Parts: sequence; C-alpha cells; structure tokens
Amino acid sequence: MHPLICTHCGAWNDVPDTSAGASVLSCADCGRTRPYRRLPLYCVSGPSGTGKSTIAGLLLERLQDRFVVLEQDLLWVGGLRDPADEHRLFRSTWLRTAAMVQQNGRPIVLCGTVVPPEFEPLPERALFSDVHYLSLTCDPGVLAARLRARPAWRGWDEERIVETLDFADWVVEAADRLTPPLALLDTTTAGPADTAAEVADWVERLDAVARR
Repeated sequence: MHPLICTHCGAWNDVPDTSAGASVLSCADCGRTRPYRRLPLYCVSGPSGTGKSTIAGLLLERLQDRFVVLEQDLLWVGGLRDPADEHRLFRSTWLRTAAMVQQNGRPIVLCGTVVPPEFEPLPERALFSDVHYLSLTCDPGVLAARLRARPAWRGWDEERIVETLDFADWVVEAADRLTPPLALLDTTTAGPADTAAEVADWVERLDAVARR
C-alpha cells in the first residue's frame, strides 16, 4: 500500500508517476501499473492559537462518516522536526500518510499549520487530485492573549509570540497570491462550534464539486 513502493517489483519511486491515468500509479522501473485512488486533500491551517486543534474534534464529529480527520501535530516528534527545506521530511511524511489513508475511499481533512509553498513543490503532491487550503486567522491582540494563556510547558515566550504574529500577518497578506490561493476564516469572535461548522461547510462544498 505504500504509495512510493511498486507492488509488482518492489522498486522505490521517488516521484509518483500518474501519467497513465488519474486512478493508477506507474512504476518507473518495471513500467507496470496498479490501481490508486487520488482524492482531494483538505488542509485546515493557520498560525498557532487560531483554533485548529480546538475544532479538530468537532470536525471529526461532523465529518467522520465521509472524511478522515487528522491532526498534524501527532507526528511533530523527533527527527521529523528537521527544519531543512521547509521541514520537507515532516511534510513529505504527512503527504505519504494521507495518501495511504485515502486508499480507504475517504478524503483527508488535515488540521495543522501548512501553506501551499510547503506542499505544492513536493513529489508526493501528485498523489492527490487537488489540495485545498483554508487558514484560520485572528486579531493580533486576541491571538497574543491566547498564546500567553497557554501552559508554561508549551514554551510560549514573547519572542515566539512575536514570530507567530509576524507569520499571521504574512498569511493574511499573501493569501490571494499563493498558488493555489489560501482561503481565510477569522476566528476572533467565533466560538469553536461556529468555526467548526464553517470549516465543515467549506470542506463539504469543495468535495461536492469534486464528486460531480
């Protein structure tokens, strides 16, 4: 089931070959093909403190009969924290994981901070028919207060908070010119239930289009 290992000859394919059709993968070594589901991937992103983890469980309740909801921080461990090349190891691992899970026939909703330049250039991006990005945003003052209120073990000192606020500003400023564009959802005054409902609606609308 590994999306990069040929089930016929066992060769490792660094770059997935989907040229033979949308529902198959080809092996660069033996040339044989195998069935493969390429479904849309829905990324629920945003700076820390905007509410991604808070709504993940609520999304699971709303979407679990049709989608698989996953939380990126689950794999934010050990060697996968390598910052090289936009955290490529971490990003590639998640794309491979999501690609394997989607073979069960359900699209993935991936909750965690990611923007198009971190996924789109990777070879594993070809394992999905589309990748859609929605970023939660928040008023800077409210966001800073949320981060300062976190438990001490999470390490949110003032320097880290400033870095996050700078990133949050960049997300809003760059959203429309990224490829693909980054949809935005402000969570400043919305409660978790309302935010989860809007995110679920976003996922469902896009998925309805993909299934036509």
